[in-house]
Amino acid sequence: MVTDVKAVTHVRNIRYDKAAEALYIIDQSLLPNEEREIRLQTLAEMVEAIQTLRVRGAPAIGICAAYCLYLLARSIETDDPAAFLTQLQEYSARLEASRPTAVNLAWALREMEKTAATYAGNCRSALLDALYQKAISIHDDDIAKCLAISEYGLSLLKDGDGVLTHCNAGPLATSRYGTAQGPFLLAAERGMRLRVFADETRPLLQGARLTSYELHRAGVDVTLICDNMASMVMKNGWIQACFVGCDRIAANGDTANKIGTSGVAILAKHYGIPFYVLGPTSTIDMSCPDGAHIPIELRDPEEIKTLWYEKPMALSGVKCYNPSFDVTDHDLIAGIITEKGICRAPYQKTLASLFQ
Repeated sequence: MVTDVKAVTHVRNIRYDKAAEALYIIDQSLLPNEEREIRLQTLAEMVEAIQTLRVRGAPAIGICAAYCLYLLARSIETDDPAAFLTQLQEYSARLEASRPTAVNLAWALREMEKTAATYAGNCRSALLDALYQKAISIHDDDIAKCLAISEYGLSLLKDGDGVLTHCNAGPLATSRYGTAQGPFLLAAERGMRLRVFADETRPLLQGARLTSYELHRAGVDVTLICDNMASMVMKNGWIQACFVGCDRIAANGDTANKIGTSGVAILAKHYGIPFYVLGPTSTIDMSCPDGAHIPIELRDPEEIKTLWYEKPMALSGVKCYNPSFDVTDHDLIAGIITEKGICRAPYQKTLASLFQ
C-alpha cells in the first residue's frame, strides 16, 4: 500500500479579492508560456473571457460566472426589487449565451438568480452579501466535489497503470484537483505511480498547453501525444483506462466533451479498455433526454487555419467545420464518476437515482 504523501502545487485559476471587490482569473489562452492573472470588470470583458477561453472548463465557467454576476449586481443602481431582478436577469442571459454547451454555466447563473429573488426585498447590502456568499458556496462546493470525484476515480486505478486523457479537466478547468485529472494529482500526493498520456487536443491544444502543464508541474509522469496517436499507445498495451471530463451529461448517459472524445471512446472499446467520464452532478442535465438534444457550439474556422501558425495552413477560401464538442454514446462509457459515486449502466436509472 502506498503511504508516501507529497505536497502538490495546485493552480488557482479563479480568485476573488473581497477587500478590493475584484475578480481575477488566470488567462488560460497564454499558457503554458506565460502564467498571468487578468481582472474582469465589465460585462463585455466577462463575455469575451468566456468566449475566447481565457477561462474554460465547464465547472470553472460556472464558478467564474457566479462571481461575474455578483460583480454586475453591484453595478445595478436601483432600489426597486423588480427593476433590480430584471437587470440582473439580462446580465445573466448575456453570460449564459457566451457558451451554450456547458450546463454548469446555466446552472450557476440560475443559482445566483434564485438567491437574488429570495433576497430582493432586503436592503441592498444584505442582497449583495447573499449573492457573494452564494458565489463562494458554488466555488467551495466544486472544490469538495472535485476531491470526492478524485477519490472515486483513483479507486479504479492501481500503482503503475497507464491512463489516457483528452482535453483538460484539471484545476484550471474546475477547482483545486479537477475531475478527470484529479485522480492523477491525488495519486502524486500519495506517492502512487501512474503514467498519464495526454492527447494534445486539436485545434486549441488544451491537452498540450494545459493538461501537460498542470501534470508536469505537479510531478506526474505525463507523456504528450498527438490526437491521432491514441490508437498506437492503446495497441502497445500502455493504457489501462481512459479518464475524461464532461461539459454536459444527458439523462441516458450520452456525454458531451471536447471534440475528439468520442473517437477515444470508440478506440478504447475496440481495445477493451474501460472509458470513464468524470464530472460533478451539476454537469448532469436530466431535462436533456439524450445526446441528440445537446447543443454543440461551432467555433471560428481560423482556429484551424491560422491560430497557431506564422502563415495560414489552408487557403482563405477553404471551408472549415469546427465544432467545439462531440457526444460520446452511453454504450461506450464504462462508468460515470460523480462526487456521489460511480454510476454504471443503465444510466437512465443510475443517474436519476443521484437526484432522489
